[in-house]
Amino acid sequence: MSVVRRFFLREPDPEAIIVSHEGVDYSVALRRMPQARRFTLRVRAATRDAILTMPARSRVSDAVSFAERHGGWIATRLDRIPEALAFLPGAVVPLRGVPHTVQHRPDRRGTVWVENGSILVAGEADFLSRRVQDFLKREARKDLEAATRRYADRLGVKVTRIGIRDQSSRWGSASSTGAINYSWRLILAPPFVLDYLAAHEVAHLREMNHSSRFWRIVRELCPSLEPAKAWLRVNGANLHRYGSGE
Repeated sequence: MSVVRRFFLREPDPEAIIVSHEGVDYSVALRRMPQARRFTLRVRAATRDAILTMPARSRVSDAVSFAERHGGWIATRLDRIPEALAFLPGAVVPLRGVPHTVQHRPDRRGTVWVENGSILVAGEADFLSRRVQDFLKREARKDLEAATRRYADRLGVKVTRIGIRDQSSRWGSASSTGAINYSWRLILAPPFVLDYLAAHEVAHLREMNHSSRFWRIVRELCPSLEPAKAWLRVNGANLHRYGSGE
């Protein structure tokens, strides 16, 4: 006797859903995570949307219901995100935590330089915003490489590569191979914040976790740990507004 087996394929999850609150639509990205035990919501300042994490075996319809029940929370958090600020003439941009005004100098040679509280940009106006962002990335690399090497030498660990990216979900990351990545936006924060993130990631090369031993190492490397964490909690999301809308 033959046995017929029928397989039913589940339709793929949508990448995002729309939640309406008081007549306004908000985008909510869906992410199915095997380790998740419940539905969780968080807001991403960089992409100006919300993300809903759902357990592996949960139904999309339940995720939609959960998001709709929390429509007010989503709306409130997203509405608090500051408006995007492009790197255009007159924009005020924090460089190492100090406000600088972007000014165009079309008659000057060179690319970008800092002078008397201003970020001065030479060349054609069409490329001004990109030149400012490239300049900030170079400055970020310079400061982060110096801080990373300094802490790595103190801890006696080897850093194999330092990458500068535009990470939206984290300020830095470290791998067991010794590679460390940072968000270039750390150059917008005060130096003690950048130093803390460098110490944090270097400490991961000794402890790939967030155990008490890991935090003890970070404190030994960077005494300003608590003020830096507090600064990021209050101001971190605001750093993602700069450079958007190019």
